[in-house]
This record gives sequence, C-alpha cells and structure tokens, in this order.
Amino acid sequence: MKNLLKETYGMLFEEKLIDEIAEVSLLRDFKEQDVLIDFGDYIKKIPLLITGAIKILREDFDEGELLLYFIEKGDTCAMTMACCMGETKSEIRAVAETNGTVVMIPVIKMEEWLGKYKSWRTYVFNSYNNRLKEMLTAIDNLAFMNMDERLLNYLQEKVKINHSKEIHTTHQEIAFDLHTSRVVVSRLLKALENEGKIRLHRASIEFLKS
Repeated sequence: MKNLLKETYGMLFEEKLIDEIAEVSLLRDFKEQDVLIDFGDYIKKIPLLITGAIKILREDFDEGELLLYFIEKGDTCAMTMACCMGETKSEIRAVAETNGTVVMIPVIKMEEWLGKYKSWRTYVFNSYNNRLKEMLTAIDNLAFMNMDERLLNYLQEKVKINHSKEIHTTHQEIAFDLHTSRVVVSRLLKALENEGKIRLHRASIEFLKS
C-alpha cells in the first residue's frame, strides 16, 4: 500500500504521514457502478482515491438524485469529511464511475492529523475549497444554463475522467445524473449529433468536439 500512496500522494504528503496512512488504513478495490457510500450511512472512514473515478450524488426528496461532482485520482470527498466531522448520516451517494482503488482512513485519524501534519491540513482545506467551487458550478448550471449546455458540459467531464472520447453510458443514466427525462436527453443528444459535436452509437457516445 505504501508504494501506491507514494505514487499518488508523494508530492502532497510528507513521508511520516504516508507511513501512518499505510499503517492504519484499508485498501479497497471497486468496480464500475459499485455504491461506495449511500444516503443515510454513518461514515466511519475517509476515502483517498488511488485510481479510478467516483461520482457524488445528492438526494432530491421530490425527484431522485442530482450529480454534484466527480472525484478522481488524488482526490477525497469533502462532503464525506463534513459528515465525519459532524458525526451525521451521509447526505450523498458515491457511485463508482470506473473501476478503481481507494484507501479508507479511520475518521479518528483525520482529526488527529489536522493538528499533526501541515500537509494534511492543506490537503483537507484545498479539498473543501475545490469541492465548494464544483458545487457552486453545479448550482450555476442548474440556475443559468440551458439543458443542452449542461449536457455538453457533462459529456466533456465524462471524457476527462475516463480519458477517452468514447463514452459508455445509457440515455437513462445521463438523465438521472442531470435530473431530467430520458426523452429530453435523447432529443438533445440527437441535436448535438446533427451539430457535429458527437456521434451516437448503439451502446456509446463518441465525443467529437475538441
């Protein structure tokens, strides 16, 4: 585990912190679509992502779920940290976007390391700041952007986190993430194809816009 941690976090954390993480943490592999954290869970461990990507969803009690942001290699989930600090139930669902590996850190260590390691404090505060910016972007998208713009941004983010212009997902899955209907997504995807920005295949979407 230590080698994986050094490869991913060696530029962020000092050697002693990496040693402690390796000593007290668990390494967990996950598969695409695995639910890593669910609504209402009491969170006892903090995730540090080694490989892969995870999408973070917020529950809408009227109409399902809303995509907040993605976390990638080297990231953690700030909302998970907030639930741990407040000892409250999870208000998010974390679903694996790709196969990957995560290191799970005991909550008690998170607080201990805040006072012990400057690099950990910087990492935690930067994580909060980055996730806040992403949530504000999600709010701005809902409030000010048309659905076709939101869909295009969503596809761009998928390309980025999967490192591929071939996006393997269904119209229904996109509709869930964007909090809209499958019919709307299908119509807008066809429009994007007619504009030369994507190409639709039977089981995938090819992103053409540079």
